Amino acid sequence: MERTVKQTTSSILMIEPVSFDFNEQTAVNNYFQQQDNANDSGVQSRALAEFKSMVEKLRMNGLNIIVIQDTAEPHTPDSIFPNNWISFHKDGRAVFYPMYASNRRAERRTDILQLLSDKGFRISTTVDYTDYEKQNRFLEGTGSMVFDHINRIAFAALSERTDKALFIQFCHDFNFEPIYFKAFQTVNNKRLPIYHTNVMMCVGDKYSVVCLSAIDNIDERNTVLNSLIKGGKEIIEISEKQMQRFSGNMLQVENKAGRSILIMSESAFVSLTDLQVNRLNSYNEMLVFDIPTIEKYGGGSVRCMMAEIFNITI
Repeated sequence: MERTVKQTTSSILMIEPVSFDFNEQTAVNNYFQQQDNANDSGVQSRALAEFKSMVEKLRMNGLNIIVIQDTAEPHTPDSIFPNNWISFHKDGRAVFYPMYASNRRAERRTDILQLLSDKGFRISTTVDYTDYEKQNRFLEGTGSMVFDHINRIAFAALSERTDKALFIQFCHDFNFEPIYFKAFQTVNNKRLPIYHTNVMMCVGDKYSVVCLSAIDNIDERNTVLNSLIKGGKEIIEISEKQMQRFSGNMLQVENKAGRSILIMSESAFVSLTDLQVNRLNSYNEMLVFDIPTIEKYGGGSVRCMMAEIFNITI
């Protein structure tokens, strides 16, 4: 009997940080990152507190959160963002991705597959694209790609971290229709590429939160818009200013009781208008997390911290 295709899952992998910090290697094209002039020795402790608070709240709301602690060596300041190096799919495949920053490549851990198998998740095989790093071609998981699982459409904003040909290959390998485009943000009065697709759009089961104004090319903008509408999504448009507050970096999940929940940061939530909040509330509950340290130094938000596990449990 064929299973119903679902957009969301209740099982999430999260990596507890041991040495979270500002990563200079990623800051070259992640314009969301901020660094203080003075060396802040409290970054890790504050990030850890934010992380633990988020995990506790997710579990209290019925999510199955698998927490694995990072290791002190090698030094991986961005390990809190596992969705960039691994993804898990309904057919049991796990995917390893090629990463732009060399110090992020050390985040990849094959031992996690065994740990998940021991917890009852089916890992049938692995797909490894990491050899493309030798060609300086990158595809950073569900940072680079945003999936409409129901309609089998994948969206990707092309950048130094998201290679067009590799994206198309992934879509061929996993039966997604590829929709690619270029997305920009204004930095010091210049239009520069957005480093990851998932900071400018989120796709839920019946809606999409998207910063259409980041797509400067009108034809590309219309292609994205029409693909979302064709897939039955209500468009909840956000501004570039809201995107800068991580209002595009949301993730819809479901708890163990099947209740739909939209996860976002406090920064994202306070940037939304009453109308936007009302529209989102009409589709699901909203869970809000205060993670200012992680957002400031990491340049990513709640969605980046969660690697969805779609694998069917044994």
